[in-house]
Amino acid sequence: MTPPYRIVTERLVIRCWEPRDAPLLKQAVDSSIDHLLPWMPWAADEPQPLAEKVELLRQFRGRFDLGTDFIYGMFMSDESEAVGGTGLHTRVAPEAFEIGYWVSASRAGQGLGTESTGAVTRVAFELTDVERIEIRCDPANERSRAIPRKLGYAEEATLRRRLHYPEPRDVVVYTLFRDDFAGSPAASVAVEAYDAGGNRVL
Repeated sequence: MTPPYRIVTERLVIRCWEPRDAPLLKQAVDSSIDHLLPWMPWAADEPQPLAEKVELLRQFRGRFDLGTDFIYGMFMSDESEAVGGTGLHTRVAPEAFEIGYWVSASRAGQGLGTESTGAVTRVAFELTDVERIEIRCDPANERSRAIPRKLGYAEEATLRRRLHYPEPRDVVVYTLFRDDFAGSPAASVAVEAYDAGGNRVL
């Protein structure tokens, strides 16, 4: 199976972006530019016009439907507020996913990054045949690095000068393998998951 379209946790709805979400995404990003700039290369191009956000979300949805990349929006449970983004990215290897994440400035420090990453980790291992998941963090981003540690990922390596924004920097790689998942905190995250037709799959 491919990753689900919709994931529900205690506080969040994590789902495939839709073009109609563009105003919520723009609001979350525009209010968080200074918060994101040190860590997210794409933040250097913000703020973007709403029309560009619509087109971006069309691309995200297309990649999700084609099974080439799985990018999720993070919303509060009533879906009235976008609070960040995450994803199961296919750029690592055929048998692996990389999880990326960001949380809006207004919601930073509330544990939403850990909650969403734990949920995405669980659905990846329980609903796909992926063998490992990686998370890559800037060594200076302690808030981001705390997330894989809490979920049972192992700090595997520091790769030198692999990040290129705003200048070449190192990156820390955290990894969780399938055979370690059952004993990890991520395995006990409360989650529901639904496919594109709205059928519950977890």
